[in-house]
Amino acid sequence: MQRGLMVILLVLSLTNFAQPLSTKNKKAIELYVQADNYRVRGQWNQAISLLNEAISKDKNFEDAYYRLATIYKAQENYPLATENFEKGLALAQNDTRKRIYFYDLASINLLQANYVRAREYADKFLAIEKTDQRKMALANIWKVQASYSLENPNLLNYRVEPLSDTVNIFPMQYFPVITGDGSQLIFTARFGGSRNDNEDLVVSNRTAGGWAAPVSLSPNINTVMREGACTISADGRHLIFTVCGTSGCDLYESRKTGNTWSRPKSLGAAINSSSWDAQPSLSADGRELYFVSDRKGGLGGYDIWYSRLENNTWSKAVNAGPAINSPFDEISPYIHVNNSDLYVVSNGYPGYGGYDIYRITKSTEGWESPRNLGKPLNDEKDQYSFIVSADGGTAYYSREESKNRSRLYRIQIPEEMVTRSTGNVVKGIVTSSATQKPMAATVELFDLKLNKLISQVSSDSVTGQYLMVLPGGSQYALHVSAPGYLFMSLHFDYQTTRDLEPISKNVNLVPVQQNATVVLNNIFFDVNQYELRPESISELEEVVKFMIVNEKLRVEISGHTDNTGTESFNQQLSERRAQAVANYLVNNKILASRIQIHGYGSKKPLKPNDSDENRQLNRRIEFKILP
Repeated sequence: MQRGLMVILLVLSLTNFAQPLSTKNKKAIELYVQADNYRVRGQWNQAISLLNEAISKDKNFEDAYYRLATIYKAQENYPLATENFEKGLALAQNDTRKRIYFYDLASINLLQANYVRAREYADKFLAIEKTDQRKMALANIWKVQASYSLENPNLLNYRVEPLSDTVNIFPMQYFPVITGDGSQLIFTARFGGSRNDNEDLVVSNRTAGGWAAPVSLSPNINTVMREGACTISADGRHLIFTVCGTSGCDLYESRKTGNTWSRPKSLGAAINSSSWDAQPSLSADGRELYFVSDRKGGLGGYDIWYSRLENNTWSKAVNAGPAINSPFDEISPYIHVNNSDLYVVSNGYPGYGGYDIYRITKSTEGWESPRNLGKPLNDEKDQYSFIVSADGGTAYYSREESKNRSRLYRIQIPEEMVTRSTGNVVKGIVTSSATQKPMAATVELFDLKLNKLISQVSSDSVTGQYLMVLPGGSQYALHVSAPGYLFMSLHFDYQTTRDLEPISKNVNLVPVQQNATVVLNNIFFDVNQYELRPESISELEEVVKFMIVNEKLRVEISGHTDNTGTESFNQQLSERRAQAVANYLVNNKILASRIQIHGYGSKKPLKPNDSDENRQLNRRIEFKILP
C-alpha cells in the first residue's frame, strides 16, 4: 500500500471515534492508530512502543496516555497504568473526559490498596456522572470497599501457605474440594494460561508425607470438553461437576462404585438452563445443591441458586435471594458440613477490593448478614473457591497470582473466625456375618432431638465402605440395614463432645435367622423409669419398619440393667422397660401375638459391672428373632 493512501485511510478512521483526538499532529495520529491495531490483536509491546513514539511527537496527546494506561492495566502493571492515567487526567479539557479518568483511577487505586485515593476518585466520578447507572453502582461499591478497608486494617492470625509443588504443578489450579474424612483433594487443573485451554478434574490422595501428586480423576469424567468446578459428597462417591462446551456450561453428576466412576449424566432442566450454570456445592446430607448462574431472574451479575432433592429428583432451582446475593457477583459457594455456614466469594459486599471471601450463617430466623473473613486472607486481589474442613479449623482455597497463574493454599483459621458449629465423620465397612464379605447396605442418620432423618447413603457394594457426617450440637442414631438382615443401630452423643478425629465403626450385619439378636442402642429412659423418652422414636420406628417387612417373624423384646440397686427392683424395671417397647409396637399395628417380652434384670451383663462405661453398656434393650 502506498504511504499516502495509508495516511488517508488512517485519518478517515478517526471519524469512528466518539470524539476528535486531542492532537493535530498527523504523525502522532498515524502512530496512535497503528498502535491501536496492535492493541486489539493483543500485541501489547508493539502498541506500547508506538504510543510512546506518538507521545514524543506531541507531549500533550491525552488519548495516547489513556490508551497506554489501559494497556499497562491489562498487563497488571498498575504503577505505570496509574502514572499514565494521571498524565492523561492533567490534560483532560472537560468533565466528559475527566469522569473517565476518575472512574479508572478509582478502580486502579483500589487494585493497589491505595484506599484513600480510590475513595477520592470515586467521589469525583460520582460528582460528575449522572446517567451511567452501572458505573455509578460500581463506584459506590468501591467507596464502600475503600472505607471498609480503612476501618478494618488489622491482620488476623491466619496461617496461609501454598500447597507443595507436588500439588501445584499446573499453570492454573482452582476450585478445590475435600472428602468428608479429608483423605482426598479434588480440584480443577488448567493445562495452559489461556481461558480456552483444556480443564480436567484431578485428585490428590493424602499420605503420611502430605498430598500426593495429582492424577486424572477418571477417563469417564475427563474428556475433550472442559470439566471442572466440582463438589463431592461427604463419602466421596457422588460427584457433581461443571462441563463447558461451545454453547456454555452445565452441571453433570457421576457416582462411584469401587474405584470406578460412572459415565456422567446431566442434572436436567430443573438445574441447567440456557445460561451459564457452574460451581456446584452439595450439602453434607446430599439433599441441597447450591450453584452459580447468570440466568434471568437474578439480582445482578452472577448469583447463587439452589435446589433440593425430593423423592430422588432435584427440584426446580430458585434464586437464593437478597440475603445471599447482591446486585453484583456472588460465586464459588461452599456449604459447610454443618449445613448452616455458607461460604461465598463476592465483589458486592464490604471488603478489601475485588472478590473477597465471606461466611453467611443460617439461624432459625434465616440467613445472617455476610461476614468478611478479614485480612490477610482477603486483600485487594481476587480470591476464589474457599472450602473448610469438618472441624472448622483448616481451609483450602485458590489464589489468582496473575491472569495466567493460580495456586492452591492451605489455611489455619484463627479461633475467632472458626465456624460456630463444626462436625465430625463416622466411617467404616459394612460386611455380612454370613459371608464375611463387604456388602451394600442403607445407612441412615437420624437427629434424635428432632426425630428427623438428616442424611442417607449406601455402603459401597464392592468395598462395603460408608461415611457419614455428624454435625455438632445433637445426638444421633445411625441405622444400618439391608434386605434379609437384622438392622444395626449406633449411637453418637455430639452435643458437647468435640473429638475431631474421624470415628471408625465397622458394621457386621447378621442375617435374619433364629436367635439372631441386636441391641437397640437408641432406646432411652430416665434413671429408674420405664417411660420411653422422645429420643427413642426413630429407633422404635426402625423396629416397626423391620416387623412390617418381615411380617411372619416373631421376636423377643428383652430388658437388661446393671447391678446397681436390688435384684427385685432391677428385675421389675427391666420387665417394664421391655413392655414399654412392646406397647409402642402394638400401638403401631404390630400384632401382640408376634411379640414376647422378658426382663432379665442384671443377670446377663455384656461387660463386668466395674465401670460407668460398662454399666451403661449393660443397661439395654435387646431384639431377638424367635423360632
